[in-house]
Amino acid sequence: MESSPVVRADDGRRPFKVAVIHDYLGIAEASADWSPVKALAEVDFISQPLTDEDAIVEALAEYDVISSMRERLPLTASLMDRLPRLRCFVATSQSNRVIDFAAAEQRGIEIAATANGSLARAATAELTWGLIIAATRGIVAEDRAIREGKWQTGVFPTLYGRTIGILGLGGTGRYIARFAREFGMRVLAHSPHLSEMDAVEGGAELVGLEELLERSDVVTIHLVLSEATRHIVDSRGIARMKPSAVLVNTSRGPLVDESALIEALRDRRIAGAALDVFDVEPLPAGHPLTELDNVILSPHSGGFTEETYRVWYQGSADAVQAFLEGRDIPIRHYARASEASR
Repeated sequence: MESSPVVRADDGRRPFKVAVIHDYLGIAEASADWSPVKALAEVDFISQPLTDEDAIVEALAEYDVISSMRERLPLTASLMDRLPRLRCFVATSQSNRVIDFAAAEQRGIEIAATANGSLARAATAELTWGLIIAATRGIVAEDRAIREGKWQTGVFPTLYGRTIGILGLGGTGRYIARFAREFGMRVLAHSPHLSEMDAVEGGAELVGLEELLERSDVVTIHLVLSEATRHIVDSRGIARMKPSAVLVNTSRGPLVDESALIEALRDRRIAGAALDVFDVEPLPAGHPLTELDNVILSPHSGGFTEETYRVWYQGSADAVQAFLEGRDIPIRHYARASEASR
């Protein structure tokens, strides 16, 4: 026999309402077993992006529980004040820098995370290497040329014997370093808190930021975004890069000064870039990056695979069910990522 929807404790008249938001692909419902949640509450799945605060409030004002994907919804104090019914917020993964935890605690809002899934970092590393190879070997450019009736329009470098600079030698960065050694590359690493011992254990040579940018043929970023790392690659840093170098970012957009990068790409001061993350996501139509032929664009899909989606959405469903049933949420608190690498 199915349970009846749980009524709200504050008014006792209407059932709880749950919103599963920012499911861009429309796969949240099929990726997990939401039936226990549906037996306890009204559940709506919302796929369209919600970015403007007024639009967020209009869409979510009636919901008691919100389940979001990663950091797609910044949960600020001002937004919480405009969502007075909100009692529980679940965001996937275990690192989130866009939630005001103190404000949530003051307002009695439960904050829950989900497991990361063992493949999330490996998945990001795989995409990173796909972008590195595509950018350095001209794969995307030659694909476009063939479709235009052309053949062998460029000559591109090998990776063997070249140098890769890794900004951030944590979980994902170490995967990158391991693959780089298999490609026969020299590996440099830097982050604000990386020790020489950690660098050696990760198979890399510890260097300063300026040296890494100057020596590397490929610069790839795997840092946590913080005030210390925001725009860690700025106009001065880009100016230090080789004209033949490629910049890859699969971590967070604001780690790079996007305007400075666009200018450098337009002026051909570096060979190219491959980006999975941006200052504003989804990337707006007509964005200057979409007009450049020396950048490869990917829709922030590094850790988003079939396996990680299943882990994240099932974890979300489990957390929402636990909240509705008054049980301890499986993973209640977020892990505090360091200011350095991951």
